Amino acid sequence: MQETKQRRSNADRRSSTRKRVLEAAKTLFIAKGYAATGTPEIVAQAGVTRGALYHHFEDKRALYLALVEAESAAVAAEIEGAGSGTPIAMLHTGASAYLRAMQREGRTRLLLIEAPAVLGFETVDAIDARHGRRTLLEGLQAVMPPSPGLSLIAVVNVLSAAFDRAAIAIAAGGDFSDYDTALRRLIDGLVARQPV
Repeated sequence: MQETKQRRSNADRRSSTRKRVLEAAKTLFIAKGYAATGTPEIVAQAGVTRGALYHHFEDKRALYLALVEAESAAVAAEIEGAGSGTPIAMLHTGASAYLRAMQREGRTRLLLIEAPAVLGFETVDAIDARHGRRTLLEGLQAVMPPSPGLSLIAVVNVLSAAFDRAAIAIAAGGDFSDYDTALRRLIDGLVARQPV
């Protein structure tokens, strides 16, 4: 019994340390950017040793990768929890949820601006395929029947790029409502042109 409590306690401590390191890194990466943030600063901000940081993450890039994965999963969870209704209504609420989720401080910088440069396109693309783009694919599959000559994956990739560009524009001061409306109309146009 004592051993089980100790193992659980050790697991809890490891989890808590990992979480503190990720939160510290997130704060610093948002404030200073990836290149200007050093691991000594992350260690100091998290209140852990360098050994603890390197126990959980091989290097700064691995830490950034874990952060991008976690933030991408959080965005997908916000999209999936946005609402219910008809498939088209869910696409609309999902689009709005994505734009709102990306308004969280620093997310656009972390996920859309710096991640491709730090991690490379293929890595970021694979993360997006597991999270945000997956939710979009599922939503479009519900409203767009297979159509000869039209690749749904291509549609998802193009629409996903539009979502990302809208998030970047909003982060730069663009009007949320303008971009939300534009994405909804783009979705409606795609769905309306499908054969019955």
